[in-house]
Amino acid sequence: MDIRLIDGMREVAAAYDGVILDLWGVVHDGVAPFPGVLDCMARLRAAGKPVVLLSNAPRRADDVARRIAAIGVPADAYDGVMSSGEEAWQCLRRRAEPFYAGLGRNCLHICSDRDLEIREGLGLRYVERPAEADFILNTGPARWEDTLADYDAVLRDCRARDLPMVCANPDLVVMHRGKPALCAGALAAHYQELGGTVRWHGKPHPSVYESCLRLIGIADRRRLVAVGDSLRTDIAGAAAAGIDSILVTGGIHAEEFADPARLAAALDEAGLAPVAVARRFVW
Repeated sequence: MDIRLIDGMREVAAAYDGVILDLWGVVHDGVAPFPGVLDCMARLRAAGKPVVLLSNAPRRADDVARRIAAIGVPADAYDGVMSSGEEAWQCLRRRAEPFYAGLGRNCLHICSDRDLEIREGLGLRYVERPAEADFILNTGPARWEDTLADYDAVLRDCRARDLPMVCANPDLVVMHRGKPALCAGALAAHYQELGGTVRWHGKPHPSVYESCLRLIGIADRRRLVAVGDSLRTDIAGAAAAGIDSILVTGGIHAEEFADPARLAAALDEAGLAPVAVARRFVW
């Protein structure tokens, strides 16, 4: 596969009218924005190209905006936010789909204290044990250092009771302070392996892209480009939605994709073809 390596967005920006931008691993590392990112976002918006953030964070969009502002990404740096947590919250609130209409009100919430805001406005009763629950809301492990083994027993107990799971973050891992940390998607994938039913929200699933397109206000998706650091979520999700993509290799694949041969092999194996590859999201 021929891979177009670029040094920055200035090499491709003219071909697009708007940008769908991943957050963690592209814009920031959980602590601060990466060097050059805010400048790049400002240059795109100054050129009349809206930037919408599409995150697999298991939190509502307003919560995401407040959190990134606290680490240095101000609200005037972008044009909108959509998150997997926002989509999950909306579905739980509306209960329009048959899956959601059939859920009860007793919820076992697998989460950290960082995720509690997603509970507001849902009218659910939160329980501590699978035996008390009607379904599972999975927003991720309680601690950064947790492993699958820490959740195996409770997930097996949930499976024995045939509890459906809502996964509000399909990511498997995220880089936190330079180290990989488990995400909700890893717990959901394990639950599926046990035979459990999971309703996924966020990238790479198509519905979250439809929500994002309404925010960006550009009907022709051929004029959009999605930038992300995950083959499984960002690049595969954009491809399924009919949107060009740029892979940033400095995120979760940083060590693996430092070798161009390994990058080419991974893209071939996945059947993915981003229009370009960049080390960082910079101008």
